[in-house]
Amino acid sequence: MKYLNLALLVLFPIAWFAPLLRAALLPVFGMDEISVITGLQSLWESDAALALLVTFLAIFAPYAKTIGLALLHWNLLSPRTLPALEILGKLAMADVFLIALYIVIAKGAGHVTVETAWGLYLFTGCILAQVLISWKTKPTT
Repeated sequence: MKYLNLALLVLFPIAWFAPLLRAALLPVFGMDEISVITGLQSLWESDAALALLVTFLAIFAPYAKTIGLALLHWNLLSPRTLPALEILGKLAMADVFLIALYIVIAKGAGHVTVETAWGLYLFTGCILAQVLISWKTKPTT
């Protein structure tokens, strides 16, 4: 499990730059690819408070949990920190839910075309792998 967790240190940054979805106002026009990073760039221009929240949920929380689990696996962090790491993981999963909600809302709008892209699956897979690693890391009592 500790090597899978270390792989997440590489996979998360790839997922942040990978296209989560493709969107267009009308299908006639070209589709714009949206990633976590491009979405954050747009948010910072329009709503800094929301951008700060999404930055925490999409980037800081999952990466901090991954680093914390790595330190825990290599006995460099106390097992007592595991509940705090689990909270970080739940916050990161909330971000995947928000992305899915945005896709559903956008598809409900009349003139918007939205397609999911491979980055959404990679990002979701990273979060789910992290949940599994955290679950397997729980100390046995």
